Amino acid sequence: MKLTLGTFREYTPSNFQDDAFGGITAAVVALPLSLAFGVASGLGAIAGLYGAIAVGFFAAVFGGTNTQISGPTAPLAVAISVVFISTGESLTQTLTVAVLAGVFQILIGALRLGSYIAYTPYPVVSGFTTGVGGIILFVTTLPLLGAEHALGGPLAAVRGWPDALANINLGAVVLGATAIGVSIIWPQRLRTVLPTSVVALVAGTVLGFTVFTGAPTIGEVPTGLPGIALPSLTLGILADSALPALTIALIASINSLLTALVADSMTGDDHNPNRELIGVGMGNVIAGLIGAIPGAGATTATAANIRAGGRTRVSGVICAALILALVLGLGRYVDRIPHAVLAGILAKVGFDIIDWRFFARFRFIQREHFLVMLITLGFAVFVDLVTAVGIGLIAAALTSARQFELLELESIVSVPLLDTSFLGSLDLDGDDDDFDMFSARVGLVKLRGTFTVASAKRMTRSIGYDIREHEVVILDFSETLYVDPSAAQVVGRLIDTALAEQTQCIVMGLDGHAKASLEAFEVLRRVPGDRFTADLDEARELAKTLLDK
Repeated sequence: MKLTLGTFREYTPSNFQDDAFGGITAAVVALPLSLAFGVASGLGAIAGLYGAIAVGFFAAVFGGTNTQISGPTAPLAVAISVVFISTGESLTQTLTVAVLAGVFQILIGALRLGSYIAYTPYPVVSGFTTGVGGIILFVTTLPLLGAEHALGGPLAAVRGWPDALANINLGAVVLGATAIGVSIIWPQRLRTVLPTSVVALVAGTVLGFTVFTGAPTIGEVPTGLPGIALPSLTLGILADSALPALTIALIASINSLLTALVADSMTGDDHNPNRELIGVGMGNVIAGLIGAIPGAGATTATAANIRAGGRTRVSGVICAALILALVLGLGRYVDRIPHAVLAGILAKVGFDIIDWRFFARFRFIQREHFLVMLITLGFAVFVDLVTAVGIGLIAAALTSARQFELLELESIVSVPLLDTSFLGSLDLDGDDDDFDMFSARVGLVKLRGTFTVASAKRMTRSIGYDIREHEVVILDFSETLYVDPSAAQVVGRLIDTALAEQTQCIVMGLDGHAKASLEAFEVLRRVPGDRFTADLDEARELAKTLLDK
């Protein structure tokens, strides 16, 4: 039985028991990951915990997915670290970006644009997530060697390798290897009872506390309720923050809605994408105000919640409340967690989110799609995630345009209509000696399906010549479903070309969206009103009349 606002009387003690188990399990999964993502972001472990609380609570209460657990995720941790570095490690400006990203998400949801986020091409998503996985693997190498976490992405990590190798901390190496090893070998049947990240965290921390005491640790972590830090609202900072904020909003939205699809597949529910973005956006606004990193739907925690029995929003609230309770008194225990252990957990996460299946199937994937994936991946790793998303979407759009061009051009039929078959045996010139049985003074251009900017240019070349070869041309729109502004302008130019060559135009079967689009741009203004026909029979009679003049 589902819990919905206004239907609390339907909620039973049995529902609460299931949600309690789900929320507790999700909190156990989310806790070590939130710590690790907080450290990876550059804002600190506590920023990850506060993010799990703020985003988790507001997304659960106001979101559009009953069972989704939200909080810090790998893509957003990497994205906010890029922003932190690009702003000169300005915490105020970084949090301003986080708040603005939340506002953008709320606007996307309020304008009911959430469904369109799902149209992000898979090669872009694959390249982005693979890039995030690669970045995580690079940046975790330094703490795995006992060095400090380097902000600035993979290149900063690579520059730190010589010094880290020269001053390697063997204790940190062993602890990191332990965390990675436990994450790999922990039996699958036990993962529903005790998640691998928790086992790795406990095992690594115990070893660090008892044996490898020289390995670097997190250090003091603040406890208690966070304070409110108002973002900087100066015009200059807002202008600089707009683009990265929009990119983070898109990343968080894609992340959340993909996780919502996973939750739906496990529960049979149907999420509301717009409401989900509003809930997560509200959480990200609050996260920015309290110094936390932004978040999105967390797939691992969501799956753990559902498997443990969580079925309503209460499980998400319980998860956030439990992490809050732990934060209020957890500081004196968290400070002993070795950096290498969190790095080992993150390294396993980074490895898992790389889209290995895409690489394994590259021989069967269209070359253009694989190229889009590699472009997005390259920009994500070697430039930044903000640029990667933008360039990836542009590359995907160009690739799709190429595919649409070929499909749309195949939908154009341009054929000559023999006088003997279309007009009958009548010789309209009245001279039987000069009668040509292969004469085709009428041509038919049939536009079937949809026509967009993708085929606009080639459309002119493909049928422009055919139009000039006839005395009368019939433009058949009876099977045209959609004409975008670019294609509409091409139709206008084709008509102008025909008239310039003294070719008469007949427009047949124009109706629906195609009619509205062509009339909106007045591309048919040079076609007389008596040249519009409903079907081919009317067009034939009109053609005979025009040829007889």
